[in-house]
Order: sequence, then structure tokens, then C-alpha cells
Amino acid sequence: MPQFDTIIKNGTVVDGTRVPRYRADIGIKNGKIAKIGRLNSSDATKVVDATGLIVAPGFIDLHTHYDAQLHWDPYCTIGSWHGVTSVTIGNCGFGFAPLRPQDADRAMLALSRTEAIPLEPMRVSMKIDWETFPQYMDRLSHMPLGVNVSHLFPIAPAVAYVMGGFDDAKKRFPNEAEMAKIVRLYHEAVGAGAAGWSAQRLVPEGRVSVQRDYDGTPMITDILPDSFYNAMAQAMADEGDGCIQFTQSGATDAKFSVDEDFRFLEKMADISGRPLLYNAIIVSDRHPESHKAQLNWVEAANSRGVRVFGQAVTARAPVRMTLEDWNLFDSIPSWKDATLGTVEERKAKMSRPELRAEMRADYDAGGMETLNIVFGEFHKFIARKVRNTDLKLKYEGMSVTQIAEKEGKHVIDAMLDLSVADDLRTEWAGPIENANIAGYKDLMNSPYTMPGVSDGGAHVKFITPAIYPTEVLSWLVRETGILSLEEAHFRLSGLMAWAAGFKDRGTLREGMAADIVMYDLNTVNSRPSEILYDLPANEWRRVQKADGYRHIMVNGEITFNDGICTGATSGTLLRNGVAR
Repeated sequence: MPQFDTIIKNGTVVDGTRVPRYRADIGIKNGKIAKIGRLNSSDATKVVDATGLIVAPGFIDLHTHYDAQLHWDPYCTIGSWHGVTSVTIGNCGFGFAPLRPQDADRAMLALSRTEAIPLEPMRVSMKIDWETFPQYMDRLSHMPLGVNVSHLFPIAPAVAYVMGGFDDAKKRFPNEAEMAKIVRLYHEAVGAGAAGWSAQRLVPEGRVSVQRDYDGTPMITDILPDSFYNAMAQAMADEGDGCIQFTQSGATDAKFSVDEDFRFLEKMADISGRPLLYNAIIVSDRHPESHKAQLNWVEAANSRGVRVFGQAVTARAPVRMTLEDWNLFDSIPSWKDATLGTVEERKAKMSRPELRAEMRADYDAGGMETLNIVFGEFHKFIARKVRNTDLKLKYEGMSVTQIAEKEGKHVIDAMLDLSVADDLRTEWAGPIENANIAGYKDLMNSPYTMPGVSDGGAHVKFITPAIYPTEVLSWLVRETGILSLEEAHFRLSGLMAWAAGFKDRGTLREGMAADIVMYDLNTVNSRPSEILYDLPANEWRRVQKADGYRHIMVNGEITFNDGICTGATSGTLLRNGVAR
């Protein structure tokens, strides 16, 4: 009998630990790395030639929203096209467990707006035959998986479950008995394999959220008090395991007290005694200093012995959007109101003089400044595709500013007049606003930052940040030299695994899971954006595929060869960060 199932021959190994690259073979047995060194091809059932290729750990994506997509796409694309072999779901406090059957559609409605996951694919693909978190983990364990899946305990459905539903949970805070029950549910979830808990809080102290519920109201997690989160942190301390994933607003906006935000987050991490994954650090061309306060706090917190890791947006993925679907201006009340409802209802609201006046006044007063950091300056958006033939000839390819100057209009009216006349189908292309090289040097010089915030599975019609591993390799390593290859792979896998508590993968060492990418550093690249009608219910999404990845392996089985899926579903559910 052969000693190994597979040998990867003649590759250049970059093992995810910062050890300098070296030439070696890798022997794989029963889905694990059995031997690294000079191996004989005759000792394996199968040999994979990696001559001229980098052989590295599969990438770990800790910030995804593939919770729904897993039910129709076991490979969690876009991520797996770009070398991701393990994902974490249940981020930002959103998910589908625990969940009473009568609340299933309500949970889908929430995610259809706050994470812009199309509703009908969820409705036709997800049969809710579980209720508790352990039941859902058992369901996942029996699903075909093309990647490994780790699950955080999401706060929103847990609070809704205890307090009588999603809408009732927004009317008041949990009382003492309800809080105790939520904590019990968390302990039960950890017993079933939850890797920690997660939440989004984008509206403390009366702020407004850019990610709202389907009806325009804040999400449950947005309005919970500090005391709630400190109690959940204590529950994590009692377990002595897991991590907190927390998305918090305000830290890039000078109008709000960043010190107060940071104190809250650091106290929560300190109580838990566990790592806190802080989202998100963003480099902005328009505000090149905006990320430094976050980096300084992350460093200071770690110097005080509190483990905080900054999850950084590291993909140049500009917005492509139509007002038929767009929801990410929700932090501005007039835009939130205008983008709720059917297409006809949206068109009518966007044509109302009083609403237009509010939008113009807000724009003139600088109200969109914070959004400009994330999505690009509004007036630079270009009418990339105009559907109406007459309007296409007149406006396609022009920026909002150019249209406004041509028509003698305010930029708000210029954009909305064209969109409404085009049945809201005009595709607007935002500028690339996060390509500041100096800013990325700052991000990657910090030992406490991780690339990513892919949002994989979310905002599928607008952005494609799940290309981030390829961006790190092609842009930050090959083109700009900001990162060494060894440092890049440490950030993409080794550090991710340590921060999130993955115990059996993330590095190429003997005994570790054989999650491996093999690629050509000279050719690895992201392809241009395209639209695919590959969602259930004939829905579409925006994607970017990849070049240069020769083989992608999950638990010793090749899932992709040269971008073509093999059909292997060798992924597994990770319980408490380990396959068991």
C-alpha cells in the first residue's frame, strides 16, 4: 500500500509561519500533511507536479456572509475561486440559528437588505428544518461542503428567539431572565462547536446605520446596550475559548468620539480574555489619515495585554450599483426612505421635490462625507451602463458631475433624473477610493492587522471584495512589494487561524490539515468584473474570477484545477476551530 494518498512534488513551500520559502515535496495521507521533505513519487497513489509553483496554506476568510449561499453553493464562490479553503459564517450578529420556523422568512428579509442577499434565492433554497444552534450545526455537518466552515454564534437571531421575534426584540432590552437564557443558548452553542459570538453595532449614541433591516429600522444588535455585550463577553470568559467578531461604527468619523468607541471595545475584549476581531479598517484616498487612529488603538490595546486584531479591507473593488437594488446610503435618512420599496415606489419617492430638497441639502452640508470614504465620492460616479437607448447615447460614460454641468443641475438631481428615467436600471460605477499605497504600508506594518473583510455572499450586486487574497498576492506582494511573500501568507492563513482559534489548519506543518493552494506568482490575478445568472430563482450576481491558481486542495482533495471545479466536496464543519 502506498505510504501517501498524494504527493505534491517540486513546489516552493511558503508555510504560513513566516519561515523563509524552501523547495520541498509534501506527502498527504487521510486529508492531513504526513511528511514534508524529499519524497519518492512511487510512494503515493497520486502525484501533483508543482514545479514552478508556490505551495502555501489555503486562505482563511474570517468575515463572510455565506450563511444562505452555502445552501446552494457548497464552494462559497467568489472566495474559493481565489484560494479560500476555510470560511467563518455568522458574522456581524446575523444568521439563521437559533430560529423559530415562523421567523424564518423574517430572518431572510433582514438579510435581504442589511447584507443585500437576494431574497428569492433564499426562499427557494433554504428549508428551515432546524430551530436550535446545535440542530443547525448538525444540519451543516451533513451538507456537502467544498470549503471548511466555522460558525460564530450570531447575536441578532438569538435575541429574537428569546424575546418573541425580530420586531419585538427591538422594543426593549432583554430583562434579567431573558439575558440569562441568551447566555445559556451561547453556552449550548459553544458545546455544539460555535467559534465565539458576533455582533454589529452601528448606531450607538443615536447614530444612524449604513446597514439596516428590511423596513429601514436598525438591526437588533445596533441598539443593544454596553451591559448586554459585557455580559456576553463574560460568558465567553467562562468558556475560556472562542473569539468576538465585532463591527462598530464611528471610528473613522471625526464627528463621533473614537475614544469612547475604543474604550467600549477594549473593555469587552478585556472581560472576555479572548481575541476580538475588530471591523473594519479602511484606507481612504480622500482621507489618508483616517485609518491611523484605529491602528494606534489596536497597537495600544495589545500593549496593555488585550488581544485585538484589526480586520482590514484590502481589495480594490469599486462599487457597481443601480438604484433598483442599492441600500448602502442608509445612514442618510432621505436616501434610506428613497431606497425602500418596489421599483415603482422607489421611482416615485426619488421624484418627490421635498425628498430631493433634503438630499441636496444633506449633500451640500457634507452629509455624505463618511460614505465617500467607503464608496467613493458621489459626484465621480460614472453612468457605466444606461439601458434606455435614447438616454444611452446621451449619457453613457459620463460622470455625475459632467451630467450635472451639461444639464445645469445639482449633482443629486443629475443622478436621480437619469436613474428614474431609466427605470432605476442605470449602472453607476464608483471610483477606486482605497488604493493609497502609503495607507496599505501602514496597515501591513502593524503586526495586529489581517487582510480581508470579504463580505463574501453579501452585497452580491454591488461589490466583489472576496477577491482580496488575489489582491494581496498580485498587488501588495508582486506589484508594490509592500509585503514579502512569507508575510503575506502568514497574514492570509497563519495569523487568521491563530486569531480565530482554528487549531488544525492555517500552516503547512506535519499533522495539519492539507488545505493547500498551488499557484503561479507571476500570473495570479483577478479577472474583470462580470455578471452571472447563477443564483437560484434565476437571480444574478456580480463576480470576479481568478487566474494563476493551478490547484486548490481542501482536506487533501483537489476542488479546483485551473479554475475548474472538480466536484469534490471535501470540506468539513469546524467545531470550536477543529474538524471533529
